[in-house]
Amino acid sequence: MSFNEILVAIDDIVWGVPLMALILLGGLWLTVRVRCLQTHKLGLALKWMFKNEEGGQGEVSSFAALCTALSATIGTGNIVGVATAVTAGGPGALFWMEVAAFLGMATKYAEGLLAVRYREIAPDGHALGGPFYYIEKGMGTNWKWLAKLFAIFGCLAGIMGIGTITQVNGIVDAMVNFFDPDRVRLVSVPGAGEVSIVVVIGAILVAVLVGAVVIGGLKRISTISSIIVPFMAVIYIVVAVILLLFNISSIPSAIAQVVTGAFNPAAVTGGAVGSMIVAMQKGVARGIFSNEAGLGSAPIAAAAAQTKEPVRQGLVTMTGTFIDTIVVCTMTGLSIIITNAHMQGLSGVAVTSYAFRTGLPFAPAVSSFLLMICLIFFAFTTILGWDYYAERCLEYLTNGKMGAVKVYRWLYILAVFIGPFLTVSAVWTLADIFNGLMAIPNMIALFALSGVVAKETADFFAAGKHVES
Repeated sequence: MSFNEILVAIDDIVWGVPLMALILLGGLWLTVRVRCLQTHKLGLALKWMFKNEEGGQGEVSSFAALCTALSATIGTGNIVGVATAVTAGGPGALFWMEVAAFLGMATKYAEGLLAVRYREIAPDGHALGGPFYYIEKGMGTNWKWLAKLFAIFGCLAGIMGIGTITQVNGIVDAMVNFFDPDRVRLVSVPGAGEVSIVVVIGAILVAVLVGAVVIGGLKRISTISSIIVPFMAVIYIVVAVILLLFNISSIPSAIAQVVTGAFNPAAVTGGAVGSMIVAMQKGVARGIFSNEAGLGSAPIAAAAAQTKEPVRQGLVTMTGTFIDTIVVCTMTGLSIIITNAHMQGLSGVAVTSYAFRTGLPFAPAVSSFLLMICLIFFAFTTILGWDYYAERCLEYLTNGKMGAVKVYRWLYILAVFIGPFLTVSAVWTLADIFNGLMAIPNMIALFALSGVVAKETADFFAAGKHVES
C-alpha cells in the first residue's frame, strides 16, 4: 500500500459518518438551543461586524478579529475546495455544503461566545483563548488532556495541512496555469524531479512575504488582513456576480441539479457519481474546510477581540460562515455547475479556471488572471491566519514560552516553501485528516457547554443589551 493510499484510508476513517454526524448534529443542537438565531439575528450580526464595541478588553477590534478569522477561512477552500467537492460528489455536494454552513453558523456563534467567555487577558492586554481554554475552564481541569489534544492537532493542522501546504499549492498552481500552462519551462528540483520554474519562483516569493508578516505577530497579521480581506472578497464576489448575470438563464437548471444531486447524484451526473454518501461527505468535508465551523479555529481569533460581551462577539464570529460559504462558496459552485466545468475531467483550480474562462465575458487570459489574483490573495491571507491559530495553540501547550513559538514560526515559513513540491492529492488528504481531528475535541466541548451558550444568549437579549449597543 502506497503512502497516498494509507492517507486516504485514514481520511476515510476520520471523515466517516460518525464525524459528519457529530458536526451536523452539533450544529442542529446548537441551532435549537439558540432558537435559530442565525436567521433572525443575522442582520444585527452584520451590523455589528462593522461597528466596533467601545471599552472592551482585548488586542484588536472585533472587525480586525473577524478579518483575521476570515483571512483563514476565505482561502483555497472557496475556489479549489468547492471545485474538488463538486467534481468528486457531483452538484449535490454544494447542497450539503450549504446545509453544513447553515448549521455551522450556530456552531460558529457558540465558538465565538465561548472564546470570549473563557479567555484569559494578561495585564499587558495580551489575550489568549479558544477551545483549549473553554475546554479546560468550562468543562473543568479533568478535561485538560482534551484541551491539549486540540492544541496539538491545531499545531499540526497549521504547519502540515490547512495552513500552509494546501494554500501555497493553490497559489503556485494558479501561477503555473497562467504563466506556464504547458509546463515547458522546467527545472530540476532534488526530491521533486522536474517542475516548472514558476513553482520555484512562487515558493520563494510566498515564503518571503509570509515571513515578513508573521514575524510581526498578531497586530501585523490583523492589520494586513483588515486591508486585504474586504478588498479580495469584494473583487471575487463582483467577478462571480458578473459570471452569474451573463449566464442567468442557466441558474434555475443549476439549482435543480444541486437539489436533485444531493439525494440522487446519478440523476445529474450520468452515473459518474452514484452515491448520496459521497456527495454528502465531499460537501460537508469541503464545507468545513472552507468555513471551519466546528474546527475550533475561529474562536482563537475571536478571543483577541476588544469586547466585553461574549454574545456580541459570537454574532460577529457567525458572519464569517455566512460570508465564506453561503455567499462566496455558493457563487463558486454555481459558476462551476453552470459552465459544466466539473464534467471536463479536470481537477483542483483548473476546474474553477475553466468556469471563469468559459463563463465570463472577457478574454480567457483576463479571466484566468482574475482568478489567479483572487486565489493568491485568498490563500496568502489564509496562511497568515493559520499561523496565528497554530502559534496560540503552541503558546497554550508550552505555557506561554515564546521561544518555542518563534522556532515554530520559522518551521511554518519552511513548510510554506516546500509545500508546492508535494503532490496535491496527499496535501488535501492531510488537510482533511487534521481538520477532522481538530473538530472532535471541539465538538465534544460545544455539546458539553451548550447550556452555557443558551443561558448567555437568553440573558443578553432579555436584558436588552442588543438595543443599547
